[in-house]
Amino acid sequence: MKDSQGRPVTGRISWRRFAVLAVPALAGTAALGIALANGALAASFAVSGQQFKVSADSLKGDGFAQYGSIDRNARGDLLPVAVTAIKTARMSHLCQSVVTHLPVIGDISLNLSAGTGDTPVEATNLFVDATQLAGNASFRNIEIGRDASTLNKGPSNAQGLQDLFAQQADDVTITKLRQTAWATNAGTFKLSGLSMKVSKGSKECF
Repeated sequence: MKDSQGRPVTGRISWRRFAVLAVPALAGTAALGIALANGALAASFAVSGQQFKVSADSLKGDGFAQYGSIDRNARGDLLPVAVTAIKTARMSHLCQSVVTHLPVIGDISLNLSAGTGDTPVEATNLFVDATQLAGNASFRNIEIGRDASTLNKGPSNAQGLQDLFAQQADDVTITKLRQTAWATNAGTFKLSGLSMKVSKGSKECF
C-alpha cells in the first residue's frame, strides 16, 4: 500500500474499521456473559461431555414452549441447544441410553426404560436441552415466531433472550419421539416400571 505521495505504508491499522467490526463482537460477548450470569440461558449446571438419546412411543404435554439457548460443560465450552419446555408431560414406553467408551474395556451402555405398562411416565416443569428431535407432532393453538422473552404458555421460567425466535402452544402430542440431548431438568419425574441396565457394547434407544 502507498500513500498519496507514492511512499510505501506499512503497519497501519484503520481504527475506524476495526471499531466497526469489533464493537458488535464485544457487545455480543458481553450480552452473552450477562445472560449467563442472570441465568437467562440453559446453563443451570455443567453438562457432561456426552449426549444421550431418548425415545418414546408417545409424548403428550400441556403448556409447550421451545426456544434456542446455551448449555455449558465443565470446561466452560458453550453448547447451542433447543430447549423444549412442558408444564405437564406424559410419556409411554420411554427409553433413555448413553454409551461411554472406556480404555481397554471398550463401549459401555447404560439403558433406562419406564412407562411400559398402563401407567405412563409423568413429569412436571420438564426442560429438555436437545440438539436433535424427530417424530410426528401435532399442536393446539401454536404460535410460531414469538419473541423468546415473552413466552407464557410453558413453565413459568421457560423464556429465552429478547429478540430470539421461539414458539409455543397450548398442548403438544408427539408420536415415535426420537431425541438427542445434553440435559434434562424436571420439577417432578415419576418413572413407573423403571428398569436400568448396564452392558458391554453399544446399545442405544435408536
